[in-house]
Amino acid sequence: MNNQWKLRDIIVLSSLSVVFAVIYLLFLQVGNVLVGFMGPMGYEIIFGIWFIVSIIAAYIIRKPGAAVISETVAGVVEVLIGNAVGPILIVSALIQGLGAEAVFAASRYRSYSTKVLMAAGVGSAVFSFIWGYFRSGFGAYSLGLVIAMLVVRCISGALISGLLGKWIADALAKTGVLRSFPIAKERK
Repeated sequence: MNNQWKLRDIIVLSSLSVVFAVIYLLFLQVGNVLVGFMGPMGYEIIFGIWFIVSIIAAYIIRKPGAAVISETVAGVVEVLIGNAVGPILIVSALIQGLGAEAVFAASRYRSYSTKVLMAAGVGSAVFSFIWGYFRSGFGAYSLGLVIAMLVVRCISGALISGLLGKWIADALAKTGVLRSFPIAKERK
């Protein structure tokens, strides 16, 4: 595997990060509506959306660091375009990216199967949940609710980040715009 980054890798990673930063910011409103109806579980069912760029970028580019860098850049852009949480969001994005990156690293950056992509979504979910447990005070909730929140976040990570992320990247590859990337070469 060639681990050397090329300009095209950086451009695609940056483009994806900017697009998903906007999507992330929009999904905050969706999450707020869901929390109004479901309480703290409202965000958990859609939490996987906030990991998706790390899965898509890693699946397309297939280089060490793609997951964590894309997620962190998306966090920076999201703060710059108006997320009210502020700079601590960048730390959250970094932690989410590290969760996905850990799974890709465990596969030695050799497997980008559906199973690995879903596991990367779960990795992001677990890392972000641990961070959120301490940062957001989940300890005040009942143990049953905390466990349910973790399970739902992991499912969301697997399905939204893993499966939906794979579908989006595969759809992009079908258009031919990614023909010089490993994802397109794999499809031949």
